[in-house]
Amino acid sequence: MTVAVGGPGQILDPEVVRSFVRTHVAGLDLAGRSLCVVIPDGTRQCPLPLLLQAVEEGIGGRASSCVAVVALGTHAPMSDPAVAALVGPVSIPTGNHAWWEDSTFVHVGTLPGELVRELSGGRIHDGIEVRINRLVVESDVTLIVGPVLPHEVIGFSGGNKYLFPGLSGQEMIDVTHWLGALITSSEIIGTRGITPVRALVNAAAGLVPGERHALCVVVEHVSGGLESLAFGEPEAAWALAADVAAESHVEYPDGPVRRVLSVVPKRYPDLWTGAKGFYKVEPVVADGGEVVLYAPHITEIAAMHPRLRDIGYHCRDFFLAHWDRYRDVPLGELAHSTHLFGAGTYDRATGEHQRVHVTLATGIPEAQVRHANLGYVAPETIDLTAWLADPDALVVPDAGEVLYRLR
Repeated sequence: MTVAVGGPGQILDPEVVRSFVRTHVAGLDLAGRSLCVVIPDGTRQCPLPLLLQAVEEGIGGRASSCVAVVALGTHAPMSDPAVAALVGPVSIPTGNHAWWEDSTFVHVGTLPGELVRELSGGRIHDGIEVRINRLVVESDVTLIVGPVLPHEVIGFSGGNKYLFPGLSGQEMIDVTHWLGALITSSEIIGTRGITPVRALVNAAAGLVPGERHALCVVVEHVSGGLESLAFGEPEAAWALAADVAAESHVEYPDGPVRRVLSVVPKRYPDLWTGAKGFYKVEPVVADGGEVVLYAPHITEIAAMHPRLRDIGYHCRDFFLAHWDRYRDVPLGELAHSTHLFGAGTYDRATGEHQRVHVTLATGIPEAQVRHANLGYVAPETIDLTAWLADPDALVVPDAGEVLYRLR
């Protein structure tokens, strides 16, 4: 059974949150069984200390063991002090998903090519090996805890996405991200229901042994409070939370805008994560418009993916036209490249054309930015007052979580 509390625009009292979580975790069969709690990293806004304290109270010492793992995907590992701040004063041992170590993973099966073709709408034809962090496989029960919001690869984040790509091997990461890139970020982001990427993720999750539950939450993006919580099997809990996020995390301006200043918060440490400031606004920018990512704190393109400095940023059709040159590059890196370049086109005679110009006002050196095929402006020249006074401009503070769309 899946249960929920709250709704769009509500802010739940912390005592309501604690009671809801504690009660439903207490209802799980944990006596003498091992439990793995899967949580987001610091790039997601979420009151994890509140939630995990309630989870711990609900467990009540019944589990034979309990461990929490940070679902990094391929994000940079969090330091011990950062993890401690993320989870708060709980006694559940917590560690990073060590995606860079082969020993982290267990092979749980294969998604056959015929199924992949069907679920991907014919875009992907090969079978996919499915590997996942052994902590999940070796636990009797898995509890996924984390927020749901519009996402550029899958439609809405959360649910089984914390397993794939959160805790998955490179194979699923690459295929799901490239599938999202083939569909394009601007088309799939904020799409309700089971997108082709979500269908692949759910199919992979079905291969994972053990019992799975999810606590899917929607975080009010200004206050950081909780609008809603849904608890139950991951697919159903995610669907309830996604319906709330589709109402509260999507804004609709009156019409297209020519310029956007996305003020990227410090929870995004590099362009790999901070590019969300572009994904979330691209759909409302007029053809030929510009998005400026303002993030003086960002000094590198991708800490964990340094090859992107040489690959640069290009549209989907550019890579497809030069496949022999790029076929050995991990598909996840190519996908990220296309997501930030946006919905451009490529023609062998006239070259590459970007629908929306992307300009970085970051701490990344100008030569590196231009080599990566993006625009550059010195961050110290950004005049926020002038941007706010420009009737043709949209200024987005704390960019990266709320999606902007045209009706």
